[in-house]
Amino acid sequence: MEKLKEKFAVTGMTCSACSSHVEKSVAKVAGVSAVSVNLLTNSMQVDFDDKSTDSAKIIAAVEDAGYGAFVYGKEKKQQIPSAKTAIANMKKRLIISVVFLLPLLYLSMGHMMYEAFSWKMPVFMMAYFWGNASAHAFAFTQLLLLVPIILANQNYFKNGFKTLFKGNPNMDSLIAIGAGAAIVYGIFAIYRIGYGLGYGNIALVNQYRLNLYFESAGMILTLITVGKFLEARSKGKTSEAITKLMQLAPKTVTVIRDGKEKVIDAAQMLVGDVFIIKPGEAAAVDGIVLEGKSFFDESAITGESVPAAKEKGDKLVSASINKTGLIKAKAVKVGEDTTLAQIIKLVEEASSSKAPIAKLADKIAGVFVPVVIGIAVLTAIFWLGMGYEAEFAISTAIAVLVISCPCALGLATPVAIMTGTGRGAQYGILIKSGEALQTAHKIDTIVLDKTGTITQGKPKVTDIICADGITEGSLLAIAGSIEKGSEHPLAEAVVNKCSQENIALTQVTDSMAHFGRGTEGFLDGHKYYAGNEKLLQECHIAFNGKLYDDACNLAKQGKTPLIFADEKKILGIIAVADTIKETSKQAVQELKEYGINVVMLTGDSEAAAQAIGRQAGIENVIAGVLPAQKEEQVSSLKQKGHVVAMVGDGINDAPALAAADVGIAIGAGTDVAIDSADIVLMKSDLLDAAKAIKLSKAVILNIKENLFWAFFYNIIGIPLAAGALYLTWGIKLNPMFAAAAMSLSSVCVVTNALRLKRLRLGDSNPDRKDEPMPISNIDSKEEKGENKMKTTTIMIEGMSCGHCTSRVEKALRQVNGVDSVKVSLDDKNAVVSAGENVTANALKDAVVNAGYDVVGLK
Repeated sequence: MEKLKEKFAVTGMTCSACSSHVEKSVAKVAGVSAVSVNLLTNSMQVDFDDKSTDSAKIIAAVEDAGYGAFVYGKEKKQQIPSAKTAIANMKKRLIISVVFLLPLLYLSMGHMMYEAFSWKMPVFMMAYFWGNASAHAFAFTQLLLLVPIILANQNYFKNGFKTLFKGNPNMDSLIAIGAGAAIVYGIFAIYRIGYGLGYGNIALVNQYRLNLYFESAGMILTLITVGKFLEARSKGKTSEAITKLMQLAPKTVTVIRDGKEKVIDAAQMLVGDVFIIKPGEAAAVDGIVLEGKSFFDESAITGESVPAAKEKGDKLVSASINKTGLIKAKAVKVGEDTTLAQIIKLVEEASSSKAPIAKLADKIAGVFVPVVIGIAVLTAIFWLGMGYEAEFAISTAIAVLVISCPCALGLATPVAIMTGTGRGAQYGILIKSGEALQTAHKIDTIVLDKTGTITQGKPKVTDIICADGITEGSLLAIAGSIEKGSEHPLAEAVVNKCSQENIALTQVTDSMAHFGRGTEGFLDGHKYYAGNEKLLQECHIAFNGKLYDDACNLAKQGKTPLIFADEKKILGIIAVADTIKETSKQAVQELKEYGINVVMLTGDSEAAAQAIGRQAGIENVIAGVLPAQKEEQVSSLKQKGHVVAMVGDGINDAPALAAADVGIAIGAGTDVAIDSADIVLMKSDLLDAAKAIKLSKAVILNIKENLFWAFFYNIIGIPLAAGALYLTWGIKLNPMFAAAAMSLSSVCVVTNALRLKRLRLGDSNPDRKDEPMPISNIDSKEEKGENKMKTTTIMIEGMSCGHCTSRVEKALRQVNGVDSVKVSLDDKNAVVSAGENVTANALKDAVVNAGYDVVGLK
């Protein structure tokens, strides 16, 4: 038995009643375990057992309900209209409707204006269309003007009566019945006029000449089309995020095959192909850099505004834009496997999925249309029973039918979800389903993995303590030389520190590793040791006094003290630790402000975990847990009634991510973690977890607003249309105004959802092109009485001579807070050392104002 998930396109749906009927019909098919129909995207996702049913049976169930369906991407692809095509078709229908409605209104109601303002009517109106003698021409001309409007909007009648006869009436059914009743009554009136003229019954002629209702039918169809046109344009805007993503990937790519450069269709790329990315071009697929250095703008994928430096061995993300140098890369993921394709797939699936809150609207919509038809019939019967004329009774019944169209009800949820998930994608927050989006706003407990989530996931040197007579530089030179040959992460941290300090390393001879304790080796004929206290004890090297106390204090802080010595004495201590990310503390604070209990869960030691917890502001720290125990901790919190989110990045986090109410994966983590999660944070920034919750709260609030107005509108509109205020105050709703009100309700709901496109999730706004570029801390030192200094490398285009470098250097030195500037014409960059208060924008503006272009900051 194999469970399949298939996506279908569904045609003919116009309201939430349609999507509800389709869902019910498909859910009855044997073997179908889950079905979700999205009115906004006219799509359906079905989970089914391929042993019990297949796509053909599912399509047959949709067709039996009165609609059409086909599998996405497999057949009838030409029948899937784009948003642009749908808008163009609706515009054409609207133009035809308006062109013929205006003379229809003038003919049927123009005399009222002339009478109201005592104007003289045109001769042709008096001769051919006015007065009882011309009643037949008057009525028949109106019918002729109405016919093009009917033909332009025939889909209302086709779909409406088709679903009505199938027993699944929808919004089109209400329009078809309402407009159809007016048309039938008008035709009946023509026959009555003819009868009156033939038998000389002028009173009968006069009665029906003034009550034709052709203009009401034309106005209803036209106003509904106006609403549909505005709705189509608004709905098109909700999918802009997906459309923009699709447009990011280049259509062609330059590959090297048989030693020659060749431009091919990007869809023809194969894994292993070597391709070239020129400055200004985007990467067509995911790859690994083989040759060249450059900066790549990955903002469209990750939401990060600062271009990322890329060189040999670095990974390239599809759709990232090459800013400077020529890059040669090897394709590792192509087609539907690329990062961009996966993001588009996730956003589409989330947009097509249904949040639990939508089930209420669907249940109501399923019975709404039949109930409305019943109310309209009862309304007509009531007024006829009260002794009113048939024209009055029919008019009120038509108004009930038209004003009740449940468009707003069906659009309330999907437009908000699509806009919200699209907005999240712009920030690098990928939400896989509407259910995850809804659940996130109820989170009261969030469990955070430590390594790679709260911390950098890569150890770095935090402290350097030297023995008397030993300088920091000499200690690093010895430590880096000894550790250079080791693959241990702690040794790598020491070597990286030496590289940052530009310290030359010496070749070590006779190196020997002591498993679990450290290593030893000879430098310039002298023997040195690097390791822990156990290694020193074995070598009979005394370790006490202040340095021993310092090592103990470092260990209590969760840091790992690496001890370096020669054959006689301790030379110093270099502490290494996995430091927290710059934004982790702020993220924890924001989560707490939402009233969320923050828990850190890690397999690390208690001392290290508590130290990181203190730095991040987390009081509830659980250390020393195995992967299976992480899942048990999450399940335990859920059993206590908490709505739990789990944030992690590794394979060991996958069980806990799957067990949580909402699993949130850090984008730089493993594929297993990402597959197990409900939300993916592309920037690997914990701050985005808080943004995801803020987005969820905003979307759910928007949905509730939409549903409130949709329900409130119908609660007020139906009684008003039925004439509830007529007996007391003489207020009666004309069918034409009912049509206008119905159209306006749908437009209001969609417009309200579009407000989410302007939602700010943090200090940064992905829509701004002048976003401040943060300075990366490549080299920072802190001394007593001095501020922290940061070194920034600015990549510059446009410098061509020594005068250029002088101008750039002068401009940068004039920035308040800049300590030193070194400009290189060969490297096309400027290395600036400045205080923490100096922003990246200030440096960038200085270079730009000097007449040069900044293409990246490092």
